[in-house]
Amino acid sequence: QVQVVESGGGLVQPGGSLRLSCAASGRTFSSYAMGWFRQAPGKEREFVASINQSGGSTYYADSVKGRFTISRDNGKNMVYLQMNSLKPEDTAVYYCSQVVGATYYWGQGTQVTVSS
Repeated sequence: QVQVVESGGGLVQPGGSLRLSCAASGRTFSSYAMGWFRQAPGKEREFVASINQSGGSTYYADSVKGRFTISRDNGKNMVYLQMNSLKPEDTAVYYCSQVVGATYYWGQGTQVTVSS
């Protein structure tokens, strides 16, 4: 049984930084790609960033490119999202996902609020 747990959200001022963490268990962590998604109030869930099994390839939504960095530590079964230069439009619930074939295993989400 796959379990995904996010942490690290909170309230931050525009221009600030946050680091989200995600722990995944239940499968061999290093065998699967991981991703971050977000959902703002009244909007659909959208892709933010993903990373392949080894961490050698990463992908970003245009809206976060150059500001966010996804990384993983396969020894700790963890994936991270470093978010810099945060904007009010980054406010959302952020979800971590483990990608197993065509199946996405989701965590419960962590709230990120960017406001002065």
